[in-house]
Order: sequence, then structure tokens, then C-alpha cells
Amino acid sequence: MTSADFTAIVDARGIVTGWSDAAQRLTGYSAEEVVGRSATGLFAGDPLGEWTAGALPRVAVLRHRDGHPVELALRACPVLGGDGEPQGFVVTATAPGGPEPTVAERVFQQASVSMSAFDTGQRYLRLNDVACQVMGAGEDSLTGRFYGHTVPEDQTSLGFLRHLREVAESGTPSHYESYTHAPSGIREHAWNIEMWPVRDGSGEVAAVGLAAFDSSEQHWARQRLALLNEASATIGTTLDVVRTTEELVGLAVPRFADFASVDLLDWVLTPDVPDPPEAAAARPGLALRRVAHLSGTAGTPEAVIGLGEMDSYPPFSPPARSLADGRPVLSGAGEPDFDRWMSEHAARAAKIHELDVPVHSLLAVPLRARGTTLGVAVLVRALRPESFARDDVALAEELASRAAVCVDNARRFTRERSTALTLQHSLLPQQLPGQAAVEVAHRYLPAGSLAGIGGDWFDVIPLSGCRVALVVGDVVGHGIHSSATMGRLRTAVRTLADVDLPPDELLTYVDDLVVHLATDENRDEDVAEMGATCLYAIYDPISRGLALASAGHPPPALLLPDGTVRLVEMSPGPPLGIGGLPFESTRLELPEGSLLALYTDGLVEGRDQDIDRGIEDLCGALAASGGSLDDVCDTVLGALLPGRSGDDVALLLARTRALGADQVATWDVPPDPAEVGAVRKNVLAQLEDWGLIETGFVTELIVSELVTNAIRYGDPPIRLRLIRDRTLICEVSDANTTSPHLRRAHVYDEGGRGLLLVAQLTQRWGTRQTTTGKTIWAEQSLPEPGADLAAAFM
Repeated sequence: MTSADFTAIVDARGIVTGWSDAAQRLTGYSAEEVVGRSATGLFAGDPLGEWTAGALPRVAVLRHRDGHPVELALRACPVLGGDGEPQGFVVTATAPGGPEPTVAERVFQQASVSMSAFDTGQRYLRLNDVACQVMGAGEDSLTGRFYGHTVPEDQTSLGFLRHLREVAESGTPSHYESYTHAPSGIREHAWNIEMWPVRDGSGEVAAVGLAAFDSSEQHWARQRLALLNEASATIGTTLDVVRTTEELVGLAVPRFADFASVDLLDWVLTPDVPDPPEAAAARPGLALRRVAHLSGTAGTPEAVIGLGEMDSYPPFSPPARSLADGRPVLSGAGEPDFDRWMSEHAARAAKIHELDVPVHSLLAVPLRARGTTLGVAVLVRALRPESFARDDVALAEELASRAAVCVDNARRFTRERSTALTLQHSLLPQQLPGQAAVEVAHRYLPAGSLAGIGGDWFDVIPLSGCRVALVVGDVVGHGIHSSATMGRLRTAVRTLADVDLPPDELLTYVDDLVVHLATDENRDEDVAEMGATCLYAIYDPISRGLALASAGHPPPALLLPDGTVRLVEMSPGPPLGIGGLPFESTRLELPEGSLLALYTDGLVEGRDQDIDRGIEDLCGALAASGGSLDDVCDTVLGALLPGRSGDDVALLLARTRALGADQVATWDVPPDPAEVGAVRKNVLAQLEDWGLIETGFVTELIVSELVTNAIRYGDPPIRLRLIRDRTLICEVSDANTTSPHLRRAHVYDEGGRGLLLVAQLTQRWGTRQTTTGKTIWAEQSLPEPGADLAAAFM
């Protein structure tokens, strides 16, 4: 304040209660002469009434002590009481034509940031131009008023007031950020606020200074960055198309929009191949399927299309234009295309009419990934007063781009998984063949993890002599490649099983095959890991013997008829693909009715459980199970896999049967051709006992040929065995390991026609190696009652 200024304090009655030295110099009256007197006597007119009415005169006339008038530029700031009514006035005055404002005053008044000063009671003392714009009121109307009476009472204003009091009381500066609505406008603002104490000459806090910087742009930039950062963590958490779109709208609402929806082209939700990029352009009646939407208002009142429903978008609509152009389209109320789209669609027009707050801004963003258009995201603002701006368009485009990549990844994964499942299903047995050795049941569960379908498999292979082979295996890795490898190995095992190799020898051949496959697929590189595990078991219902060998596979669990459960003790060999290491067979005899459980490691091993604990749980589940084999399968899976498994699971259960002595007949044959006739008689007698005499003609021919060949070309001992089951099986064993081969006999050949005759008369025939030589077998179908087989060959 200059020497030409003065300050006076006047109470509500108009009595002067304070008079400054500057006022004495300006008017000639000392404080003793003025204090206690009515201010009306000092002024021409009645300024007190005008102050009380709120009209502050710009110029007032004071009577100087010597009588001449003094014109002053008068300012009166009301001092409010607890009830908000003026209790007095602080009057300041400057002589007209006085000195120009100082540089410091100009700096304060013209500062580009909001600056103001408060007394220790949180009343305004000064405001600069920016502060007045922010508050939406002039300095005259705010000076002397309590801050809390000038703003709405909310969390922001209470926090501001609390900081003002703390600075005034503690004398410590304060710096904080605030996020508020500016009273003068509708846009939300972020403020960087600095408060500091102003001390008088004695060091006491006399006022609080404040500077507030509008950091809205920086704030929104940080918010956009935080939203993008959150999008990278929250969009695409699963490889599910619909879930990914739900994550996108969940991120956008309510932080970015009041309503958001995602519509996809229909082929995205199927395993179909996409259209070429140029075909994704919008065309009349472009149909999209609604897969996700979300509103900040309960009940999603903005939604016109239900989830899962199709809708047609005309070419002029913002979503269709966005798809056609491959870029965001910003639209809103008042634009011709937007208004036309809303009015021509009856449901949308009705919905707009129903909404309390109509849509005023819309942003359509295409979902494009790897050159392919997948759909469109639509963002709407209705409750938010501000429309979408250029920065919002860039942010929405970035969010949509990230979501599109995740949707495309999910689509590709779904397609590959569907292909792998189809391939694997086609490679696994569709139904198990009928046989007499065991009763079987099985379960196969594909992996539920993101790694994809694995290469687990199982098989039941009927063998000669009523025997059966039980197989389970697991190829390393996941995906289509593993499924294809599984198909190769299953085919190889079935082929080698037809040769009737023992388990250890069969696994040796399969191991060699895996090594060759890995080498062929990596000719120019090191042999890749293309391993697999396999368990191969052969059960003979006549001897009730089980022979099995393992290539790195877990041993089977065995439930005996007395309720005892144990693992089959065996010496597992290395996984397939190692090469050069031997496998060892384990042999044991099983009581009739024993239950054998073969499985892959996905059943007993998991991320949270080691294999030993899993096998222990498997044994416990088998011991507690009962009923049919299908019931046992369900019990085991329910106990060990309460949820979705992260790996493929194959479970094969086999309950053993036994052929009784009344179904098998055995004769030792002397190595003398003269004994062949006696053998035929014994066979016919046995067939008559079995009620199969109608098969006698064919059986005599087969027995005669096989026994004669064994006597002529084989070595003793020679044994003949007949097995009556679903078919009639004739087996001739000798000690010579040389196997006969089927060949075409020429006109003048003396031999070579015997096996051809056997092949024509039987359903199938073959030879298998044994530990003491070989066995030649022939299998013929049992006739229908009343059939005359002899007549069929005469």
C-alpha cells in the first residue's frame, strides 16, 4: 500500500473502529479524532447504505480536516459474522490518479496461474484475474468472504479448507494435488496446489498465500497412460473371444465412457477362415453379432441389441463407416449421419427417447489385427458432459488395437484347438473291439490349459489265442504336432501288435521308430525332443498271465478281487526316443476278476501335486469304488480331478476274465504223419462235445494241414490246441522258430497250397513267436444255428 492509500475499519452501525496512519495523512484526521465517530460524517452522502446494499462506489468524497473535499477510489470489503451477515467493513481507498500499480502487483494480478491470499480465518484477501475466472466471480464479491461459503460443500472443498487451516495454524507450507469441477465450467480439472504462510514483522502468521496450477492435461495424460498400462494386464487374460471383449468394455466403463459395446463379424466366433481384408469393408446391411456391452448405469439402459443377437448397420452409420475405412469415426448428436442412424432405427429411436440423458458423443473404433477386420467397438458418452476429443480417439484406437490382437489370438487358439481335438478324436479308438479276455471302460479328457491338446492315447487290441493288448501312451508336448505324432505311434503299436511281439520287443521297435521320426523331421538340425512314454501289456485269459513293459510310463494300479490295491512292480525302461537302451518285461498271474488301471500322468500329476501323492490317491479311489467299470471311471476322475486338468488325461480300466477248462482242448502230437488221422478224430469228438459238429469239415481240413506242416517242417514237441470262444481257434505249436509264408503255388508245384487253403477257409490266420518256438493259428467264425458249412465248400 502506497503513502497515498489509507485503511479504515467500520462496524455494522457505521462507527469507525480503526484508522491507519496513511488515512491520517490523507484526510488530516488523527485516529483519536475519528475512532468512535460515525463514518457518515467523514463522507459526502451515505456510503454505508450503499456498501450494505452491495453497491460499492468506485469514487467517494471525503471531507478533509481543513474542509476541502478529497476524492478517493473506495473499496469496502465486508467482514462476515457466523450467520453470514456483514458485521462490518474493511475500507481501503486510493486517491484518483494515484501512483501506478507496482511491478509486484502487476505480476500477482497477471500471473498465468491462479493466485489468491487468505487471512487466518480462511477469508479471501486478494485474488488475481485467473483465480477470479476459476471461481466464476469478481474479486469484489469474494474479498472478505469465508472460503467455505463460496463453493459447494464436498470432499474437495473440505480438503482444501483443511489444508488452509493447517497452514495458518502450523505455519508449514503444503503441496498437494486436487481433482475437482471448476465452478465456472463443466470440465473436470486437476490442480497442483501450493500453500504457504505469510508472516508479519513479528513473525506471526498473518495470511496464507496460494498458487494453483491447472495440471489437467498432464493429469489426463497420466490417466491415459495408466489405462493403457492396465489394458496390457487386464485385456487378454484368457484365450476366449467373448471374455476378451468383456474385458475391453469393463476397462472402458466408467473410466472412459458411459457405455461401451463390442460387435464382431459372425465368422470370428466360428472356426471358419476369415474373409480377405478387402471383403471386410462395410456393405449394405452389414451384420454384426453383439458379444459384450456394459453401462455405468444399472440395467444397461443404452443397449438396443441383446447379447448374442445380430444387428444390421447401414453404410452411413458410424460403426459401418469405421469398419469400411479401418479407422475411428467420431460422431454425435447434431451430425446428419448420426441423427439419421438414430431416427431410422425404430428401437434406437425409442431408446434415445427413453433415456433421461441423451447420447451426445459417440466413438466407433474398428477391431483390426494382422490385416484382418474382426468387428467394431462403440463408446458412448451421455452422463459425462465433455465430448470425446482428439486425445480420446487416440486412446480408444490403442485400446481397440490391443483388444483386437487378443481377440485374434483367442480366435486362432480356438480354431487350432478345435482342429487338434478333431484330429485327436479321429486318431483315438471310437469304440473298443469286442473280445473275451477283459471287460473294459475308458475316459479321455483333453487338456484345459492354454498349452493346447496333448498327445495322450490308449488302445485295446485283440490278439490271437483270445489274448488282448492294453496300451496307454503320452507324447511330449501339446498341439496338432503332438496329436499327429500320437497317431503315428498308435498306428505303429497296432501294426507291431499284429505281429504278436512280446511287450519288451515291441517297445524296442517303437523306440527305434521315434528316433527315426525325430531325425527325419530335423535333418539339418540336432535331433529335437520328440519323446513319448508308453505302457504295453498283454493279458492271456487261458493262463491268466499278464506280461507288460514300460517305456518311462507310470506303472498300472491293480485292484484284486479281495479288495487289495497295489501298483504292479516292474522295471520301467527309458522314454521312447532315447534309443539304444533295453526294455524289460514283467510277468505275473492274475486272479479272475482283477481290475487293472492304466493311465497317463495327467491323472496323477499336477502343478500342485507330485506323482507319488497322485498315485496314492488313485489307489485309494480304486479301493473305495464299486459298481460297473463306468462308475469306477467316474469315481476315480471325481476324486483325482475335481476341476479341469491342465494336461490331457487318459484312463483305461480292464477287469480280467478267464476261459474255463471246458473251453480249451489240448493234445500233444507225436511227430509221425500216421498220427494225423487220430488227431482229426480227437478234434471231431471235441467239436461234438461242444455242439459244433457242423464246423467239423472245415476244422478237419485246417487241423490236417497245420499238423502235417508241423510234423514235416517243424521240430518236436508239437501241440494242438482248440479254443472255443466267440470264434473257434485252432493253434499248432512246435519248437522250430521258422515261420511259414503264404505264397501262390504254380501249376506243377507239389506244395504251397496248404496255407492258401487255410487262409480261404478261415476268418484270419497268422503266426507268433514263443519262447520255445512258434505257434501257427487259424480263427474261424462260429456258424449260425442250422448252417451247413460242408455244403458251402463242396
